[in-house]
Amino acid sequence: MNQRTAGRVRAVLCATVVVCAVTTALPGAVSAEPMTVPGAASDSAAGVERISVAPDGAQGDGDSAGATITADGRRIAFSSSAKNLTPSNPVTFTTVFVRDQQAGQTTQMSINTSPIQRPVISGDGQYVALWGQLFRDTKILLSQVSSARTIGLTCSGLSCSQPSLSADGRYVAHVATFTRPPSRQRIEVLDWNANTAQPVAELNNSVQARPSISGDGRFVAYQDGQSQDVFVWDATDHTSSGPIEGPSKAATLVQLSKDGSKVVYLSGSDTYVHDQSSGADQLVPGVQGLAIDPTGRYLLHAPQGSNGPALALRDLETGVDEIVSTQPASAGTDAVSAGGREVVFHSTADDIVPGDTNGKSDVFLRRISW
Repeated sequence: MNQRTAGRVRAVLCATVVVCAVTTALPGAVSAEPMTVPGAASDSAAGVERISVAPDGAQGDGDSAGATITADGRRIAFSSSAKNLTPSNPVTFTTVFVRDQQAGQTTQMSINTSPIQRPVISGDGQYVALWGQLFRDTKILLSQVSSARTIGLTCSGLSCSQPSLSADGRYVAHVATFTRPPSRQRIEVLDWNANTAQPVAELNNSVQARPSISGDGRFVAYQDGQSQDVFVWDATDHTSSGPIEGPSKAATLVQLSKDGSKVVYLSGSDTYVHDQSSGADQLVPGVQGLAIDPTGRYLLHAPQGSNGPALALRDLETGVDEIVSTQPASAGTDAVSAGGREVVFHSTADDIVPGDTNGKSDVFLRRISW
């Protein structure tokens, strides 16, 4: 089922710009005690459960989407406009929640920027980052889960967006833009503990760039949307290698695995999994790759065609697929826990779990026993 193609020679590009960054509290960002509520105990066996529910198990009264999960599968971050997921939700706009499956608690984060883009959670579950509109520009907000304290991260540009977090949340890869409308972009890695930022790549165009950082913060995979190429930057020598897909085809980045071993990218109607060590590409034909687990072994994908499931998880070593959802569903990067044990996704389907009558988009967790 799986095929491999020969690895391609990679050019070396060197970043030459040095920038600095500061960490500061943004206007409107506040500190607060976390709001936690008990929830129903979770069955550890294979199956599916709805995550976006009220303390008494009632379904959410608003749309929930954009879920990401920690490496151990314990915590799930997602955005929601529901007002009944915690005992008291004073806000009237979409906000971010973190569900702790082990403790059976849901925490409402103190985040008040709108519109909220898809949140990301650090591998250890300690931090959640998102990007959204604040006044005229787009900013990245970082929240500590234990305290719900939120700070704004300042990048070198007018706006900063599309954060990707290291495993401990210390390093934040993101895109900085410098003009309105954006015509020049810089991909950076912010070390907000040390109050510094490291430039990764200068992209003199406004086509979407997308960074994905490894768990230790050493590697950043990114795409140049204009040239349709994917590169990998190494903090050890501050150079970028690529395009990893070779010179003859266009590519779109999906995700770098958190162990830094694999890069998933799309080209044409196929998905490729690039091995950083060997330089070889594993072809996964006829599917759209969506995410890869932290170990680089399990690929979440959307099979093409109307006869198959909406979402499936593939063991790249055996070629075996496990169905995640047979109903229309969506998922993004960082949606798979280590070892492919859990997958988070969202769907408006009303027959994934019993009693789904809210007519809203809900967040679900699928457990898989390999």
